[in-house]
Amino acid sequence: MEGLIGKKVGMTSIYKEDGRNVACTVVEMGPCVITQVKSADGKDGYDALQLGFGERKDKHTTKPMKGHFAKANITPKKVLAEFRDFEIDKKLGEEVTVTDVFEEGDIVTVTGTSKGKGHQGVVKRHGFGGVGQATHGQHNRLRAPGAIGACSYPARVFKGMRMAGRTGGKRVSVPKLEVLKIFPEKNLLLVKGAIPGHKGAYVIVKK
Repeated sequence: MEGLIGKKVGMTSIYKEDGRNVACTVVEMGPCVITQVKSADGKDGYDALQLGFGERKDKHTTKPMKGHFAKANITPKKVLAEFRDFEIDKKLGEEVTVTDVFEEGDIVTVTGTSKGKGHQGVVKRHGFGGVGQATHGQHNRLRAPGAIGACSYPARVFKGMRMAGRTGGKRVSVPKLEVLKIFPEKNLLLVKGAIPGHKGAYVIVKK
């Protein structure tokens, strides 16, 4: 799947031709640099392009990665991602821009790390309704999970029971998002709806 690495800028809204106001996310898409070319004829056994995005300080780059970037004659990059079956005529060290891959109206899948929310209860984590109402002595049970186990049989709590715990901070993919608008001069992509991650988070957009 063709794609690019981007950075989430934030959310906004635009008006479509029919007058509807649509919420969308602004993503800074590159330009990405080709850091490695893999081919089915070589030792890799498959066709793919490795792209790099974002600048990394030289002191934070390991010696093996410095050599990796030196082969492409580029500066160290912060994020690397591999894309298979890339149908583009570019060589090692060349830039890939947003207009090389995407067009307005494309349907894309955005992958990123969701916002971490720490340890949360069952109401926020799983959408539970709580126990009972705020009457008849239920002064401290409004956001409680309720009963979690059975009786003497099976006398245990089943694995996978929805309970309180760490929420967010996971790798999430959101499919079937529409590309509403492209600003090639600023390398910006407007995607309909919300995508994973905080402002400034790195995401991968594939079509």
